[in-house]
Amino acid sequence: MDRRTKEDRPVLAICYDFDKTLSPTDMQAQGYIQSVYDGDVSEFWEETDELAQNNEMDTNLAYMFKMVEEARGRILLTRKSLEEYGSRVALYPGVKEWFERIRAYGAEKGVIVEHYIISSGLKEMIEGTEVADSFEKIYASSFMYDDKGVPIWPAMVVNFTNKTQFLFRIEKGTLDVNDAGVNEYFMPEDYRVPFRNMIYIGDSDTDIPCMKLVNTNGGHSIGVYDAERQDKTKVHKMLRDNRIRYFAPADYTEGSELDSLVKAIIDRTRANEVLESVYYDCCREIRSE
Repeated sequence: MDRRTKEDRPVLAICYDFDKTLSPTDMQAQGYIQSVYDGDVSEFWEETDELAQNNEMDTNLAYMFKMVEEARGRILLTRKSLEEYGSRVALYPGVKEWFERIRAYGAEKGVIVEHYIISSGLKEMIEGTEVADSFEKIYASSFMYDDKGVPIWPAMVVNFTNKTQFLFRIEKGTLDVNDAGVNEYFMPEDYRVPFRNMIYIGDSDTDIPCMKLVNTNGGHSIGVYDAERQDKTKVHKMLRDNRIRYFAPADYTEGSELDSLVKAIIDRTRANEVLESVYYDCCREIRSE
C-alpha cells in the first residue's frame, strides 16, 4: 500500500485534470478516434453520449466501451498501443518543464510540491506521455487486461463526482485506490496535505466538484482556458459561481500568469503553515491538561 505520513515540511499538492488542462484537446481525439472511426470526432462523442443515455450508463464507461468496439477488426487494442497513442498527445506550452521547475521553487521556499493527475481520461494514455514520470500518482480511468495485454474489463472509472475521493486520499496520504485507511479518523494537525495546501487546476464543469471541495476548505482552485482561443466563458462562470478563486491561460511557461500565481501560492503556503503550527501547538497544550 502506498501510504505516506506527515513530513517535517509543509506539502503542497497540485492536482490537475488532463484534457484541455494540460493538453489542448481530448487525448482520445489526437489519433486514436481517427484510426478506428469513420466519422468526425464530434460524431464519436455524440454516439458515446447516446449510448450512455439509452443504457443509463456512466459516460466514461460508454466511451471506454466504444473505444473497444470501434477497434474491433481495425487495430490491435492493447495497453502498449494505448501508451503509444498517449506518446503523441500534444501538451500546452511549458508543460514539459513545469513540474520540475515548480517543484524546485517549492524546495527553495521550504515547501514540498507534489503533482497529481485526477482525470476522466485514460490512465494508460497519460502513462504514455513524456510527462508521466512527473506525477506522484495518476488517478484516471483504466482497463483490466488479459495476459496478452488486451483490455477485457474496466478496472477504474473516474467521473466528475467520484474525482473528489482522490483528494481525500491525498489529504491523508492513503494513495492506494484500495486502501480503506482513507476512512480512518485523523486529527486535523495530522493530515499530510490539508485542503488549504491543495491547488486544483481544471478547465470545465467536470472539475467543479473538486474545485468546490478545495475552494470551500481553504485551498486554491484555478480555472484555465486556451490562450489562443481566448474563450473565457467557462472560467468566468466558474468564478461567478464561486467554484474557483482564480483563472489564467493554460500557459505553463516560466513567467506566465499561471507560473506567477502558483509561485505566490507556494509563498503563502510557507508563511501560513508557520501560523498553523503555532495554533496546533496551542491545541495540544489544551488537550494535555
